[in-house]
Amino acid sequence: MKELDKQLSGKLYLPTDEEIALLQKSCLEKQFEFNQLPPSRIEERETLLKEMFAEFGEGSYVEPPLHCNFGGCFIHFGKNVYANFNLTCVDDTHIYVGDNTIFGPNVTIITTGHPIQPELRQKQYQFSRPARFGKNVWIGAGVVILPGVTIGDNSVIGAGSLVSHDIPANVVAYGTPARVVRPIGEKDDIYYFKNEKIDWNEFR
Repeated sequence: MKELDKQLSGKLYLPTDEEIALLQKSCLEKQFEFNQLPPSRIEERETLLKEMFAEFGEGSYVEPPLHCNFGGCFIHFGKNVYANFNLTCVDDTHIYVGDNTIFGPNVTIITTGHPIQPELRQKQYQFSRPARFGKNVWIGAGVVILPGVTIGDNSVIGAGSLVSHDIPANVVAYGTPARVVRPIGEKDDIYYFKNEKIDWNEFR
């Protein structure tokens, strides 16, 4: 089995493999080009992102700078996904993001880890596990997502959290490590921030 196949199937692999290195170099060249484009050339940015990402849905937007190991090669964005400044993805394997998901500034998504066993680390072996985000997810500023995590539809992860385990749908979670604090419920239909009420007449 090729090292790239091992990388994408969750097995231990060597990132120094020539095929992997060549793919990575090509991807990083496009990422560099994307990050250098000025705001006035937004259409060129979008064109590049469609080339860089595995999937880039209609209405999605990434605010530069973007930092990815493989320049988004294994990232799948649904429709209307928004990523604020400094999205950092250790995208050595697939990252799936559902429609209408929002990433705050300085979010880090990590798909790769290293064995605890020191001899394997010395030989530079590593492993990768995909990350999955449902639809309508909001990831707050400065959140770190660890390998293999799935976050369910509509859930909110509070700023500064470390997410090491799966988070179910329709909840608010935060902390280090992140834990479910409460479900999303009736109160959220009334208040949008603290005691500030939603005037639904404005949205109907």
